[in-house]
Amino acid sequence: MAMGLNCFSALEYFSTEQLQMIHAGALEILEEVGCELHHEEAAALLANAGARVEGQRVYLTAGMVERALRTTPNEILVYDRDGNQAMDLSGRNAYFGTGSDCIFLRDSFTGERRVFTEKDMIDAVRLSDALPNVDFLMSMGMIDGVEPEHQCQQQYANLIKYSSKPQVVVAVSRQSLEDIVQLAAAIAPGGHEELRQRPRFVLYTEPSSPLLHSFDAIDKLIYAAENLIPTNYAPGMMAGATGPVTPEGAVTLAAAETLFGLVIHQLTSPGAPFLFGAGMSNIDMVSMQPSYASPEAMMTQAGLCELGRNLYSLPTWGFAGCCASKLADTQAINEAATYIFMAGLTGTNLNHDLGYLEFGLTFSFDLLVMADESVGQLRRIMDGIPLTRETMAVDAVKAVGPGGNFLAADHTLDHYKENWSPGVTDRNTYERWAALGATSMEERCKEKITDILMGMPSLAGCAGAIDRTLAGIMGAGE
Repeated sequence: MAMGLNCFSALEYFSTEQLQMIHAGALEILEEVGCELHHEEAAALLANAGARVEGQRVYLTAGMVERALRTTPNEILVYDRDGNQAMDLSGRNAYFGTGSDCIFLRDSFTGERRVFTEKDMIDAVRLSDALPNVDFLMSMGMIDGVEPEHQCQQQYANLIKYSSKPQVVVAVSRQSLEDIVQLAAAIAPGGHEELRQRPRFVLYTEPSSPLLHSFDAIDKLIYAAENLIPTNYAPGMMAGATGPVTPEGAVTLAAAETLFGLVIHQLTSPGAPFLFGAGMSNIDMVSMQPSYASPEAMMTQAGLCELGRNLYSLPTWGFAGCCASKLADTQAINEAATYIFMAGLTGTNLNHDLGYLEFGLTFSFDLLVMADESVGQLRRIMDGIPLTRETMAVDAVKAVGPGGNFLAADHTLDHYKENWSPGVTDRNTYERWAALGATSMEERCKEKITDILMGMPSLAGCAGAIDRTLAGIMGAGE
């Protein structure tokens, strides 16, 4: 969704000169420190392109980085299950979706923190599909009882059966990624070639900070490039532990790590789609945990997004709607909503983790519903004020005159629906609120969850093809 078209200015931290300083620092790291690479094919590819390779340490030249940046597209179009364009990842367009692979679920009705079941995941997908401001889906939870080598495939089968929205997927290996592509191709009318031209999902993969690139991370990156699957290569550092503690230092290291992946990606397939971004939550020195939604985490995301968009002209990747709280409480929505608004103000294109509690260990349906409401508010705010003679209402003021009212004015009837309407936010008088049950937002969220999930799941017509393909994949792996 295009955002900020009618806003005069946006939030930015760095000037062009400062972005160039960060870029120069990232190049210096790549040239003088290098990266540890555990992938012989990628090392040979880099060596042939001019890199210096000393065992598993690889040093890139500035020219290699600049050539990769020149061939990377500045727009990525992502399509839904039915082949309709759903997201335009470019400029300042901002889209929001869930995160992946939480170990626990905070049960909305018992309050219990427990493992994810497959029914929980199906319910999470159906809930996400129904929420109007959730633009894409990730897996949200690890399905209890499913073997690791089949986890991602089973997750994706549920995503594509119970929602038509596009996805961001994770894969433990090239093979699991190939299986996910096979599942997507099973219901795409044009099969694999259609997926190359109209991708249904984005791949999430990452290096290991600081400056280490594993075999599986690079192998998936290469496969994505070969098959034109949009992908990021997003470091998940803890600033102060696996990266520098200062926001500027975290941004510089993350840029170096991401650019290293980008060079391999573009050498494999020049022009393949790539998103630029990272997670750089600073470590909390008391709990020794990543401080999700800290001011510094948001600032570093904003700074890296600026580098990607303003200096490199690349689509960008980031976080929103997540928190450190253990419950879907006041702390949770404060942190989640702040992150959502920061992502919108800074224009990050693809923002994941709506509904995350506890640094991403626990998922919450309740927080997801609250976050959906916050994204709706953000979108209305970022729509801005399209100043025209009609919206200035000068003629309406003339018609109403002194002492009149605008309640029944034509101008009001023509425009009042442009105002944002809440879903779980209460605007009633005290008396009406009390008459309706005196509910809290948390209680209204539970009511909304129940309303959406009532009845049996409605499967898409593609379910049979997905189940048959998944059965073949599972059987092949035995």
